Amino acid sequence: MNELFYFFKRLYTLSGKILYLNVIGMVLIGIFEGVGIFLLIPLIGLTGIVDVGYDYSGINWIHNIFKDMPQTLGLIIVLGAYALLIIAQSYFQRNQSILNTKIQQHFIRHLREETYKSILQAKWSFFLKKKKTDLINLISVELNRVAGGTTLFLQFISSLIFTFIQLCLAFWLSASMTISLLILGALLLFFSKTFVKKSNMYGEETMVLSKEFIGGVTDHFNGIKEIKSNILEENHIKWFHNISGKIEKNIINIVKLNTLSQFVYKIISAFLIITFVFIAIKVLNTQPAQLMLIIVIFSRLWPRLAGIQSNLEQLSSILPSFKAFQDLQSECKRAKELDDENSKMIEPIRITNGIECVNVSFKYQNQSNHALKNINLFIPAKCMTAIVGPSGAGKSTLIDILMGLNNPVQGHVLIDGNLLSNDNLLSLRSSISYVPQDPFLFNTSIRENMLIVQPGATESQIWEALEFAAADFVKNLPNGLDTMIGDRGIRLSGGERQRIVLARAILREPSVLVLDEATSALDTENEAKVQEAIERLKGKMTIIVIAHRLSTIRNADQVIVLEEGRIVQQGDFHELAKDKKDVFGKLLEKQVEVFG
Repeated sequence: MNELFYFFKRLYTLSGKILYLNVIGMVLIGIFEGVGIFLLIPLIGLTGIVDVGYDYSGINWIHNIFKDMPQTLGLIIVLGAYALLIIAQSYFQRNQSILNTKIQQHFIRHLREETYKSILQAKWSFFLKKKKTDLINLISVELNRVAGGTTLFLQFISSLIFTFIQLCLAFWLSASMTISLLILGALLLFFSKTFVKKSNMYGEETMVLSKEFIGGVTDHFNGIKEIKSNILEENHIKWFHNISGKIEKNIINIVKLNTLSQFVYKIISAFLIITFVFIAIKVLNTQPAQLMLIIVIFSRLWPRLAGIQSNLEQLSSILPSFKAFQDLQSECKRAKELDDENSKMIEPIRITNGIECVNVSFKYQNQSNHALKNINLFIPAKCMTAIVGPSGAGKSTLIDILMGLNNPVQGHVLIDGNLLSNDNLLSLRSSISYVPQDPFLFNTSIRENMLIVQPGATESQIWEALEFAAADFVKNLPNGLDTMIGDRGIRLSGGERQRIVLARAILREPSVLVLDEATSALDTENEAKVQEAIERLKGKMTIIVIAHRLSTIRNADQVIVLEEGRIVQQGDFHELAKDKKDVFGKLLEKQVEVFG
């Protein structure tokens, strides 16, 4: 329950005085509802139409008013007062429901925005150990469950207030009857622990299934081309059938549990009221009016006590979501990369000297071996540096270090002689354009994909960047720049996507351009065009290339060769190519087309 109280404190902090108004509204509703039901019979007794056996000595002045009044008129006044109470109760109930919704939605919006912001501001290492689909599940499905839990908790508080007010009224009418009901209610809550525990277990199962479902479906749609091309539809349909069956079984189990608990409570209620009525008639010789009072008290209080127990069950089933969401927030807070103050004033760095790594070492969490070890290198400004090596050599890890996505466990990075730190990290990133090997485009138009990195760019600047990246095919598209390209740019070929991403990077006019095999999906003709474009960029910006296809780096100013996280060779392309026995020479032998 600690997680529940944590979110309630957050709700209280955010809502402030409005929460007090909500509680006052609950109290008024409880008073009107309790007074309207419990006092109807005694009020009718004031008219003298029926003898309810109630002692009116405490309110003789009211009793005297009705005593001298015609019974029919007194009855009309009492029933009219009761109707006004019901109208007032309905009015406050409506306004309280609206206020509840406002409080809940404002709180959920705050949680959603706060969590999304904290996720985006987390360090790169946070994303390396998290499945993206798990984050999506938490911020959508589990957040909705937290929203439902918040509503349930407010209803739970409302039930407690209603029950307390009605208990006070019931004590006034019949203390012994009320105490008896309280004892039975306490026993009911004690024996309901089994239901609450099972409800929590099913809640955890619901969360696991939800995570598995969203993760699986997202993976399937991301890999739909592989599924279709390899005729894997049947396997994935079978998986979907199995997970759907588990979800169905989980929901049925929850409903079975809830209905079983309600069934048990109704049986207990039936036996209790039968017992009370039997004892009242046969043992206590209770008069009809008093018997009616007993039935009214029982019928109003017992459902409230059962309702509190039902709320506890439902809250228990949602507690796993509260815990998961709290854990996510705590983890994001620990992984926060920068303070908000650091991101207010960002001036891009214009690198004039170069980027340097001094004794840099790095290893990923839960891995014993270093991904990088004792890296010492200097990347001169406005030159082209190529980083090559076999798969797993540490090329991408080195790029992540240079961009400040990962922090070295040893050594440091210098930008124009200044230590890379939180103070200048965003300034460095704002001066870098990164083109990944797997190009990513948003599900919108080409124009919007370009403007996302440079909102103020003119149309002529966009076309210039596209032509520079050999992406002039856009002119032949049906709607030109306004052509919608689908999810991840699926309506374009791999080469077209890569050229759009390269054009977007150039449009930003960065100080540093990082290319992770940016020409891997291009044909020979377009690769040559992009290479010419990159050549024209030399001298204007610092270019860092991760190269698998070595033909793309013949004109690099320097080549860095990595193997098992270490720099094993460094120098000019042609110098390194002369030694056939070293790593670079062996890589060249496998790509004989370089010498074509």
